[in-house]
Amino acid sequence: MSSDFMIAIHALAYLKIHERQVSSEELAQNMCVNPVRVRKVMAALNKAEIISTRKGIDGGYSFSLPDEKITLAMIYDALPIQMFNTSWRSGDVNMNCMISSGMSQLMDGVYADMEKSCRATLTTMTLHDVVDQLEAIRESRKHEHE
Repeated sequence: MSSDFMIAIHALAYLKIHERQVSSEELAQNMCVNPVRVRKVMAALNKAEIISTRKGIDGGYSFSLPDEKITLAMIYDALPIQMFNTSWRSGDVNMNCMISSGMSQLMDGVYADMEKSCRATLTTMTLHDVVDQLEAIRESRKHEHE
C-alpha cells in the first residue's frame, strides 16, 4: 500500500483541526515529508472535490465537504493506489506444474477479495471519526503524564 493514503488522512485531519487555508509546506513540515509529495496527494483530493485549492501567496488547501461526509473510502478512491497489489507473480502460467501455473491467478483472487473487504471497512469510518480518535489519543496521553 502506498503511503499516499496516510499522507491524505494526515493532511485532512490537520486541515480539520486548524480550519483555515493551509499550505503544502506547512502540511509537509507537520508530516515530515517533502512538500512535492503533499502537493501530489492534495491534487488528487482536489480532483475528487474533497478539498479545494487557492493559489498565490495566501493560498493553500481547505475543505470542500464537511468532515462528517468524507469517508476513508472516498479518500482511498481519490488516490491511484491499491492496498493489496503486487506486480511480481511467482511461477509461470506456461509451466506444467499446477502450483507454478496457477499461483498467480489464485493470488489475484485473494488480493481482490482482500481489497473488497478492506474498502468495505473504509466506508464505515469518516474523517470526523479520525479526528475524534486523535483527540482521544491526545487525552489519554495527557492522563499518562499526570
